[in-house]
Amino acid sequence: MKHITVLGAGPAGLGAAWKLAQRGFAVTLVERGDRVGGNSGSFDFAGLQVDYGSHRLHPSCSPEILTDIRSMLGGDLLDRPRHGRIHLRGRWLHFPLKPVDAALHAPPAFLAGALRDALISRKATGGESETFASVLQRGLGPTICRDFYFPYALKIWGLEPEQLDPEQARRRVSAGSVAKLAGKFLRRGKGSGKGRFFYPRQGFGQISEGYREAALRAGAELRLRTSVTAVEPGRVTLTGPRGEETIETACVLSTIPVTMLARMIRPEAPASVGQAAASLQYRSMILIYLALDREQFTEFDAHYFPASEIAITRLSEPKNYGLSKLPGRTVLCAELPCSKQDRVWNSGDSVLADLVVRALREAGLPDPAPIREVASRRLPEAYPIYTLGYKPAFETIDHWLDSVEGVVSLGRQGLFAHDNTHHTLAMAYAAVECLSESAEFDRNRWSAARREFESFVVED
Repeated sequence: MKHITVLGAGPAGLGAAWKLAQRGFAVTLVERGDRVGGNSGSFDFAGLQVDYGSHRLHPSCSPEILTDIRSMLGGDLLDRPRHGRIHLRGRWLHFPLKPVDAALHAPPAFLAGALRDALISRKATGGESETFASVLQRGLGPTICRDFYFPYALKIWGLEPEQLDPEQARRRVSAGSVAKLAGKFLRRGKGSGKGRFFYPRQGFGQISEGYREAALRAGAELRLRTSVTAVEPGRVTLTGPRGEETIETACVLSTIPVTMLARMIRPEAPASVGQAAASLQYRSMILIYLALDREQFTEFDAHYFPASEIAITRLSEPKNYGLSKLPGRTVLCAELPCSKQDRVWNSGDSVLADLVVRALREAGLPDPAPIREVASRRLPEAYPIYTLGYKPAFETIDHWLDSVEGVVSLGRQGLFAHDNTHHTLAMAYAAVECLSESAEFDRNRWSAARREFESFVVED
């Protein structure tokens, strides 16, 4: 029986471990944390299950993956309506956008500008001069970019839109043109079902728990609180509760950050790979949780704040996602993108709570006081940042890894991608299909799958 080691127990690692064990491989799944799920996990706070930010399972999930998740969760996988809001120029618009609501509540100047922009033809700048800003401005016009996408991009990624690679627009903005935006807009007006999502009753992390249980039942071994210190041909070195040990393995499927993987491989990577890894940037995130002694804060599942004067980018209320049953209490989760070098990264919970209260007041939302309890979680590598020129650096690492026998990097962190959970699971399934019974990895088949991954667009 061939042995496979999987690094990282987020959705991609869990999905890969389960599929591998189903096929009869001996599988060791290694996770440095004390629980599975990674940023897609859940935890208990003030008696409610809360997520690491706002997460949904989108209907665009492949039928195979959706069928698997339904078989694991049964009746706990709920079909829920999208019911969010965007704060735009001091007004609230339903999100996803609805034609009637937008017509009634959008600022008149915004509507007039967006309609005027739609009638103007804009040519591509072409070549290396393209940026996130030029792609979106050409596709959507200056009004939508100025009032929503550009300030939101600056808050999320910490860089001006002109400093971001055009790939950031293609991978993060599904409606990148007026025609696409209008199409989505009109379909929602006809009740196309696009305004719905799936969500587990016990929090989004229940999906990861379902895969964990399925993988263990299939025979996989899970090592929590265990780090990988070296990846060598045919073996990996681990450090954890059992001390340091080396295990023999035919193949390593890694879902950890690709920059981290590059530093673990022995013999060491060429200097050019190390330099490339050092140049890739991640955006960090602080998640701030406020427990309130009230049944509900608002009826909305999430609020989006593109304006620069409001510090947070999104506020979610987990209880409105999964219909949690805890009378008289709810939790708010505020998302604050930042850098680990920013002063706020090391701020205490009371300072972070005050920041959220000020943001809510600025947006005209109710005062959350009295606040029962405050907690925070920090995500050091929440989003990859596609700076101008990031591609050559990533490709340097990617091409070198392709030459390392028995090592495959996949998943959101492993491929430096923004993708949703259903995308990362699709990557895991595809990677397992590329392995022969003798654990030989089909690089050509994987390359074809990678080309398909390039069409993934993040859904918010």
